[in-house]
Amino acid sequence: MKHCYLIGIGPGHPDFLTLEGLNALRCVDLFLILEKEGRGKDELTALRHDILQRVRPDGGYRELSVPSPARPRAVDQDAAAYHAVVDAWHAEKRRLFRGVLERELADGEAAGLMLWGDPTLYDQTISMLTRVVQELPEPLGLSVIPGISAVQVLCARHRIPLNRVGESVSIITGREAEQVDPASVHNTVVMLDYNASFRRFVGQDMDIYWGGYLGAPDEVLVAGRLDDVHDELLRLKAALREQKGWLMDTYLLRRRGTDEG
Repeated sequence: MKHCYLIGIGPGHPDFLTLEGLNALRCVDLFLILEKEGRGKDELTALRHDILQRVRPDGGYRELSVPSPARPRAVDQDAAAYHAVVDAWHAEKRRLFRGVLERELADGEAAGLMLWGDPTLYDQTISMLTRVVQELPEPLGLSVIPGISAVQVLCARHRIPLNRVGESVSIITGREAEQVDPASVHNTVVMLDYNASFRRFVGQDMDIYWGGYLGAPDEVLVAGRLDDVHDELLRLKAALREQKGWLMDTYLLRRRGTDEG
């Protein structure tokens, strides 16, 4: 019987691997590396290779690198158009996964995908592989290994809890941050922000805890009252994108004036 491991590797440093993740990496016969296009993306592939060299220094596995299907930009479209674009993108990735599992994996072997952060948080690979497993003519086992998320690292780096006493927390995307009523936000993590959506919350008496390239050697942190630091953040984000060609950032917006108890 074939098997597939979806392994959370954390947001940017090999030290974020859990023991369960290490053990899973040692069980894999074929690692599928999805290579994205664009300047600076080689760093993301290099980090995966660094992990494999640390965990499997003697080799004993195969690597298959394939171009990752490009996701069309649809963040500015309405909900129906956005979901249609995402559905088509997911279908293309499912075809890729199915082809690899059918053609490249022998009976009794295990495939592995190393996924950024935690596979259960804003990553639909689980859903895609679950559907592939259901459609395959032969049985295939699927294991999901949780990882350290960027949200956890963000709070740890800023030395804050994710929520204050008796307080809930929400996690949204940059697309949602562009649409939500700012007055409804009290303690919210924003991920996948393509457009510096924190600008919508200026004047809302909020603090921001921001992190770019969390866990990586070039990690950058900014914290403070949003009204005071948002100009600095805009300049910083632009400079980092220009320098590296890409930016992974996450931040927490927290309304002031709440008693921490």
